[in-house]
Amino acid sequence: MLRHGEVHNPEGVLYGRLPGYRLSERGQRQALTVAESVAGHDIVHVVASPLQRAQETAAPIAAAHRLDVATDDRLIEAGNQFEGKRVAVGDGALRQPKHWPKLRDPFTPSWGEPYVEIAHRMLGAVYRAREAANGHEALCVSHQLPIWTLRRFLEAKRLWHDPRQRQCSLASLTSLVFEGEELIQIVYSEPAGTTDPKVTGA
Repeated sequence: MLRHGEVHNPEGVLYGRLPGYRLSERGQRQALTVAESVAGHDIVHVVASPLQRAQETAAPIAAAHRLDVATDDRLIEAGNQFEGKRVAVGDGALRQPKHWPKLRDPFTPSWGEPYVEIAHRMLGAVYRAREAANGHEALCVSHQLPIWTLRRFLEAKRLWHDPRQRQCSLASLTSLVFEGEELIQIVYSEPAGTTDPKVTGA
């Protein structure tokens, strides 16, 4: 599970599923760095979220393995009612009382797609990718919250969490290791370096 690279987002908004958000120059370099780091892996299937930033992150990895990029809508970013708004702490939409009712339930959460639904669709994408790879390796490009939610679900942890504590840097890999049908290990790595999970729109 690969998180996409840095996105060109000069307005600093939460872009969510909005179209047209591409990788920044740094994000393009991050994608190339990951492609180099997995060049020796037995990857036979590359699949990505339909969003532009994920497709662009997947492209150099697929090219290095002479593969096409498949698309799975289940890998898409989580739905969020604050799309297109600035949501940094102490700034933007969160300071406006009209938006406060959306924050009433952080456990579901009330402002977006339920965590349990994210976990279930992501797990479905994982098993579809495993089937497509058939005993080899598959690489799925998705987004921070879906990847982190899936990891917590597989580790049997509560799904609601502090976003500042997510271990899912830009262009990071959260690898699910299977032995037959059994998940035996989750391995996290940052081939493109560490980034701050609190940065809006990253």
